[in-house]
Amino acid sequence: MECIIVDQKQLKGNLLLLTTAVIWGSAFVAQRVGMDFVGPLTFSFARFVLAVLVLIPVVSFMDQSAKRQTLEGKAEKKELTQEEQKQQKRTLVKASIVCGCVLFAANIFQQIGLVSTSAGKTGFITALYIVLVPLFSVVLKHRPKLKSWIGVVLGTIGLYFLCITSAFTIAPGDLIVLIGAGFWAAHILVIDHFLTRVADPVRMSMYQFIVVAFISFVGMLIFEEASLSAILSAAVPIFYAGALSGGVGFTFQILGQRHTNPTVASLILSLEAVFAAVFGFLLLQEMMTPREIAGCLLMFIAIIVSQLPDRKKLESI
Repeated sequence: MECIIVDQKQLKGNLLLLTTAVIWGSAFVAQRVGMDFVGPLTFSFARFVLAVLVLIPVVSFMDQSAKRQTLEGKAEKKELTQEEQKQQKRTLVKASIVCGCVLFAANIFQQIGLVSTSAGKTGFITALYIVLVPLFSVVLKHRPKLKSWIGVVLGTIGLYFLCITSAFTIAPGDLIVLIGAGFWAAHILVIDHFLTRVADPVRMSMYQFIVVAFISFVGMLIFEEASLSAILSAAVPIFYAGALSGGVGFTFQILGQRHTNPTVASLILSLEAVFAAVFGFLLLQEMMTPREIAGCLLMFIAIIVSQLPDRKKLESI
């Protein structure tokens, strides 16, 4: 009976992660449609404001749940000195600012690139961050495993077929999205750096959304002519990308990963690239050439290979 309960929890976690991949993949369509009405900075500002509004009750609920568990004796509350509390707050602020700035760069490059490339291609190019992470980790003196390097090679070949023409040129939109993928990889690394130092990662996520919204707002005032009517015209894609992709998607990811092996979680979440291509075809009638499809397949194989579990971990999955 105990094994059945565990399997049910894993199934629930996997379904939540699969739902997250669907939401994130389809959000590329919403982001692209939104560009018909507002600029990338305006879209980013509105999107992350909504994401913050969705996460506020989530953070509040988690705070109340933690207090209730402490009162019921199900969890121990560590008493911190005033200096330790101040240090935690300083670390939280620092983490939120750093992660927020990197997230802003990743998001805005992706958003700008979407103006001139398809949602499907954007999804696959962005998903390349899973392959880029081990490559970037070399700078941090980490040793990527052989499977990671195989993933890098396959991903590079796939990217060539997906983006590089026979004349060896790359479309500006594809290049911009590729730069964004580099920042997405950097975002994963800075998140990983601060996760062990921050007591409340969900609150940190909400705060980094606030940082992104603030930077986007300043940029919107300087570089774009935003209007309430334009934002209202893009209300549906903004709501989907902000409330669902940002707020609900992140929450589902957190809940799903609680009951699922991290390797399996990465594999499921990488399906967002596939869903981006599917929804781009179904909703925007985006078509890919055989060469681009081959590139997508190679990149997807690269993502899978780079996330395969080690032999020692196979029994725990």
